[in-house]
Amino acid sequence: MHARDLHLDYGIVEDLLKAFLLNEIQKFGFRSVVIGLSGGIDSAVAAELAARTFGPQQVLALLMPYRSSSSESVEHAGLMVSRLGIRSEIVDISSAVDAFVRSVPEEQRMRRGNIMSRTRMVYLYDISARDGSLVVGTSNKTELLLGYGTLFGDMASAVNPLGDLYKTQLRGLARHLGIPEPLVEKEPSADLWEGQSDEADLGFSYEDVDALLYMMLEKRMDRPSILAEGVDEAFYDRVRSMVVRNQYKRMMPVIAKISSRTPGIDFRYARDWQEVK
Repeated sequence: MHARDLHLDYGIVEDLLKAFLLNEIQKFGFRSVVIGLSGGIDSAVAAELAARTFGPQQVLALLMPYRSSSSESVEHAGLMVSRLGIRSEIVDISSAVDAFVRSVPEEQRMRRGNIMSRTRMVYLYDISARDGSLVVGTSNKTELLLGYGTLFGDMASAVNPLGDLYKTQLRGLARHLGIPEPLVEKEPSADLWEGQSDEADLGFSYEDVDALLYMMLEKRMDRPSILAEGVDEAFYDRVRSMVVRNQYKRMMPVIAKISSRTPGIDFRYARDWQEVK
């Protein structure tokens, strides 16, 4: 399978996502959004869509560097702020993170990275409460399926326009939207520690895993059919294990059933099942 099989009509995708944002934000009486702008492609696309939907003045970009963050991350986030003319604020999270990580050994980088990610979300939701705006998410479909994200950290949001787009598709949408090439071409990184790289952490490329996930989910191919396409057996087994193991990250917390109508089990309505008064 080739990466081109994944690609969509990105003009239609843009229109769908702008309509989605407008509907989901405004139906509850909100008119503005806040986005954590990291300097990466995902948050750049989310900011671009939000600015085109609501207008630049209704979008606030929050830049949240840590002292070890790459200077390129802040520079690329600034590129998007200038390009879109959106409002922005910079919050240095170093002191807040340091207060948490004093007792965490330096070699336990995953714990430290999770703390950093959740600290950023604390700031985002505080700004949301301050301004009466909603947090727009930036997690893509590949990350959500693999569980490559921090629960209640970068995976948290009020509305996520990107969660049904594989990373490969997100790059295609970014080029359609005219996102600056340095952001599109740079090596994906959550910038949680110096030299950190998404694909190095995962042990495979987004292009390869997206092709596999597409066969598994969209084409609903079984294991023998996928292996017959030339996919490595160990690669298939590892990816499938990640998808299954991380299902809990994609669900609301499981609730022990006691009554006849339990939230999330029997009491299940659309989030807008009754008009807000």
